[in-house]
Amino acid sequence: MSASDKKQPPAPPTGPTPLISDKYLDIPSQRLYYLSLGLMCQAIKFVDFSWYIISGEGIASCRKWLFVDFAYCVILTQLRIPRLTYSKAVVLLQIALLWFLDGIMFGGISLNLPVKPSDFGSTNSHASMSTSEPSSFLDYIAPLTFGMLSPYAPKDAHLVGQHTVRMSPISTAQLNPEALSFCLSSPNSFVLVPVLLNNTSPAEVKFSLTPLGQDVPEFFELTAKELKAIEQDRLAASQASRPTTSAQDSEDYDEYDNDEDTVADPRGTHTSLQSTQSIAHLRISRPGTLRLVSLLDHSRIPVRIPYSATATIVPCPAVQFVDKEPAEGNVRCSGHESDLQLMIRVYGVPPLSLRWLKTINGRREHFLVEGIENNDIPSKSTSGARQGVAEEMKIPLTIALDTPGTYLYALEEVTDSVGNVVRIGSDTPVGASASSQTKTTRSLVVLRRPKVSFRGCGPGSPTSLLIGSEASLSIGINDSDDFDSPWEVSIKYEPSDAGEKGGKRHKSWNKVLKTQGSRGDLNVRASGPGDYTIVGVQGKWCSGDVLAPESCRVVEKPLPTAEIEWKRIHECSGDTGVSASLVLRGTPPFQVFYRMQRDNETPRDLSKTFSTSRGELTLQPERSGHYKFTFTQMSDTHYKKVELKGPSIDQVVHPLAAADFVTTQGSNRRRISSCDGDTVSVDVDLRAHGISRCKLSAPEARKTSKYKGSNLRESQYRFRYRKGLTATERHLTSISAMSIEDVYKCKRPVSVPGITVSVRGVKATAKFYGSSSKRFTTVLENEPANLPLRLTGDAPWRIKYRHVGDTKVITRTLTNPNDNLIVAQRGTFEILDITDSHCPGSVITEASTFEVNWVPRPSAKLSSQTKSIYEPHNSSHILPPVCEGTPDYVDLDLKGLLRPVNIHFSDTYKNGIGRPPFEIMYNIGQNDNGGTKVIGQPTFNSIQPRTRFQLQTSYPGRMYYEVKQIGDAEYPLAKHRHAVIPRGDRLLFEQEIFMRPSARFRNRNRMSYCLNDHFTPLDALSTDGTVLFEGAPPFSLKLSIKNLGTSEVDRTTVKVFERSWKVDLASYMFRSVGPHLVTIEFVQDASNCAPATLDPLASSIWVDVAETAAIVPFDRRVDYCVGEATQFQLEGIPPWNIGYRINGKTYTHEAKVSPFSLVQQQPGEFTITSIAHQQKLCKAAVADVHFNVHPLPSAQVGHGKRIYQDIHEGDQAEIVFTLIGEPPFTFTYQRSELGPKKSDKPGKILETHTVSRVMTNEYSVFSALEGTWTVTSISDRYCRYPSPQPDIGTEKQRT
Repeated sequence: MSASDKKQPPAPPTGPTPLISDKYLDIPSQRLYYLSLGLMCQAIKFVDFSWYIISGEGIASCRKWLFVDFAYCVILTQLRIPRLTYSKAVVLLQIALLWFLDGIMFGGISLNLPVKPSDFGSTNSHASMSTSEPSSFLDYIAPLTFGMLSPYAPKDAHLVGQHTVRMSPISTAQLNPEALSFCLSSPNSFVLVPVLLNNTSPAEVKFSLTPLGQDVPEFFELTAKELKAIEQDRLAASQASRPTTSAQDSEDYDEYDNDEDTVADPRGTHTSLQSTQSIAHLRISRPGTLRLVSLLDHSRIPVRIPYSATATIVPCPAVQFVDKEPAEGNVRCSGHESDLQLMIRVYGVPPLSLRWLKTINGRREHFLVEGIENNDIPSKSTSGARQGVAEEMKIPLTIALDTPGTYLYALEEVTDSVGNVVRIGSDTPVGASASSQTKTTRSLVVLRRPKVSFRGCGPGSPTSLLIGSEASLSIGINDSDDFDSPWEVSIKYEPSDAGEKGGKRHKSWNKVLKTQGSRGDLNVRASGPGDYTIVGVQGKWCSGDVLAPESCRVVEKPLPTAEIEWKRIHECSGDTGVSASLVLRGTPPFQVFYRMQRDNETPRDLSKTFSTSRGELTLQPERSGHYKFTFTQMSDTHYKKVELKGPSIDQVVHPLAAADFVTTQGSNRRRISSCDGDTVSVDVDLRAHGISRCKLSAPEARKTSKYKGSNLRESQYRFRYRKGLTATERHLTSISAMSIEDVYKCKRPVSVPGITVSVRGVKATAKFYGSSSKRFTTVLENEPANLPLRLTGDAPWRIKYRHVGDTKVITRTLTNPNDNLIVAQRGTFEILDITDSHCPGSVITEASTFEVNWVPRPSAKLSSQTKSIYEPHNSSHILPPVCEGTPDYVDLDLKGLLRPVNIHFSDTYKNGIGRPPFEIMYNIGQNDNGGTKVIGQPTFNSIQPRTRFQLQTSYPGRMYYEVKQIGDAEYPLAKHRHAVIPRGDRLLFEQEIFMRPSARFRNRNRMSYCLNDHFTPLDALSTDGTVLFEGAPPFSLKLSIKNLGTSEVDRTTVKVFERSWKVDLASYMFRSVGPHLVTIEFVQDASNCAPATLDPLASSIWVDVAETAAIVPFDRRVDYCVGEATQFQLEGIPPWNIGYRINGKTYTHEAKVSPFSLVQQQPGEFTITSIAHQQKLCKAAVADVHFNVHPLPSAQVGHGKRIYQDIHEGDQAEIVFTLIGEPPFTFTYQRSELGPKKSDKPGKILETHTVSRVMTNEYSVFSALEGTWTVTSISDRYCRYPSPQPDIGTEKQRT
């Protein structure tokens, strides 16, 4: 089958797809349902239109149907129903037509037709004229309809003219609006104090200047010409300084770089000035308190000064160092001299704040000290600081010289209590030497104290001196500064008693040796034996310490010698060689040179090294022959190849049994340490069976002692050896095995290495370093203290010590002769025992104790001049109560807390005063719902031992202050944050802050009274007119009642004993109608505190006073026309109850709105009998109501013109009403708010009044309010205009 023969699929439908698929609801049904919904909405709309015709209120309905029609059209486009889908233009046209219909139906749009919908019996025709119409789109399209449409009704020729009163902007002047601070840097300088002007240009300014500390002001006047000259000079100075680079462009600029001496442009700071504001300046060249007295504009009208602001001009604060510059090149020594104290002179209005920096070895730290003022202020009332008088004070700055290096102290910034900030800045250039000094900087160099000791020589390691030569002793100077060079070292020499007989004796001497330049070492040439001791060291600036080893012993070494004993080696079978027993004297190792010759052969020179003083040389030649053995020379550590005249021997020997000394297990060291006076046990290992005899030898004082053991049956034997050597003869001796003999009487010499005995000549000693007056240290509480030791002997040492008063003995092992004992307690520590690595030692009694003291922590207490009552129950000081916002303070005495321990303190600590600056961290608490909550935890700084602590009085209630932590220079809070004062020891004081009394009305509902009523409560259950008080009862309340109609103000003061009071002034009677303004002017409570600022919105209420229920007819006619409505103006507060009589028949009617209309349908007599309002109160009888037909009267405001009058606040405008007709007149006028500019649309109606029985053709009303006055109706003797329209709600005359 071909492709053309295939059946084509149906074409897809064109157009958009419906939102609701046809499988759920078919398209015709969708059209039916949605169109039915539209018809239903239109039916409901016509029901609302019928209700609008009856009630006359259609604005809400209009807005509702505008939204419904818009939503209906938009939803229809989204449903995309076929045949109901339109383009955007058509949809917009549909919405516009529906909206136009809504506006026509519900009053949004009015047509200029002869008859309006409201004419068909609406009772609210006059009410609609007296209410402002909501804006609609008709306001914008009405000019395009050529007068067919209008947003409001046309004007009437009978009621023309309007009088518009506008309030002119208030002319004000404010001194120093930014609350800037001013100071005079020199007697010839001046400051410019800004004055903010609003809606005025000053022609004359009068101000006063009260000198500081005085009460009599001086008055000055400036004219406009003088003010202009000041402004020109200011602008010229500003233009001249503009090209210069500002401080803000510098890389080193910070917040303190602003120079107070520069005359700045205050206008630049007022970036938010309005178009009606300007700035003038007053040039002041003397210190004092500036106050603006008066200011007149060019119309000689006083300019209002809202509040009496002042500006205080004081001398600029200053600070500098006043102590003498340090002598001797500003050099100090660390840890040796007392702390340095600098004196700072501060000048300004106290309390002052000072910023300064400290730089030690390039590390910079900034400090802030606040509350600097004189401590001898007599009282708050006579305090110079409160009067702005500048004072000069001197404060100390203590410098601890603990760390070596370069110190720099610089003053940065000083601030006085007025707020003036003077940036001093560091005038010392970077890299300046320590000797540079200025008025704001102090610098010095702290050097390390040199430490000197012998190198390579000490009590346990003497220096050897060879005969006929000199020994070099090396002295090292450590921890020293090159700036302190050269150093002078004092040395003392004491010769040794062990000199050679007949030799020359050396004499003792004392010398002072000086180093070369900055070299830290020194060599001393020793030519004689003895003790060389370092007495002291002195640098160019600082004296130093002598460390161990401070003495060096020089020992003269003798020439080496030897005792030689030849023996033939004879074994049981014969001679096999020879052996030589050598006893060597000198310093091992020894090297012995000997010569061996066989027969007539050439002799051979041989040598053998011995490491001990006893040696055995066995010679067993391999060949037989006649041998001759001769010793020729010997060497030791100090001497080389000393001639040795020893014996010679010929022939032989045989070896048999052997013996050796027992060494320490795990070690091959053949050494035994011996303390002076002790016995040494030597174990010998016998390696043969049946040893019968073994002989040992040991040299003692230039001779050899022999020890024998006989009948030995064990493999090991212990010999007891008691040495008898002295420390001055030698330090090492040896024990050697000489011979061994077996049971067969074969005796053989033993040549194994001997045992070396180390003889201790000096006992270990221990002491604390320092003289008796310096063996103490002072450290911070709970910090470890290092107690310097001086130890002699061989390391390591075991030292025992205790804390005096404690029986516990502490043992420590030390490895350094200049080690320290680290302790964490305070008190006296005593050394009990010392033992070095070999022998016990002795403690130097006179230097066996060391005292450790703790730096006392600072504390705070109330000054004795501070008035307070101590409460033992909670250990609190109760301060006198003050009023909220009243500045108050207490004086605190800061000092160090002395402990009851016998310790040494510097003068600062002995006086119980801490080291400033002080830091005080305290808690601030306040009562909260029966408890206490912490509202802050600030930190306060002070550099003086007595400081002024500012109290917080901003909020009423019970305030608690608890000093939690106190820090000073020794215990800064940054390092001791967790060391808080125990709660039982904290300083606690509290103060009651009285609330400033205030009063306000519970609500702002308008109150209503009748004429001649007394100002007493009308409804006991109502809260209107209730005054609420805050403070402590009883209250004294001052009220003012202003009658706006007569501008009369009555003031009265009442005593209130509760916190709530309903206005009850039986003595006041309302004697005129109109609004009355009741204002709270002043309130005072039992605390006698100044009242708080009253809220303008809550401190006044309005009282509307109406006449005693009156009804005034609009038309005064004797004869009336049939069909015309008789309208009445009702006076009072709705609803009204009106009684009237028609042709002798009495009727009553309740009217809720005014005016009230009745349509007369037949001739007859119509009389109003009574009227009541205020829930049928204020009822009045009406007896004279007559109607006659006459020409309509007219009324003009401002003679029929549009008058615009501008008045100032406090002035009144006269609104003149011209009445045309036959008196007496009754007219109604209203005041509406000002409408938008370039628009004739009236604004919102603010008030309406009716004036009756006016017999003249002109009537004036005086008002101080802003608005537009127009006349809405007028009645003369016979007629009223506009004529009332009959409506559905009017009562018709019955026939």
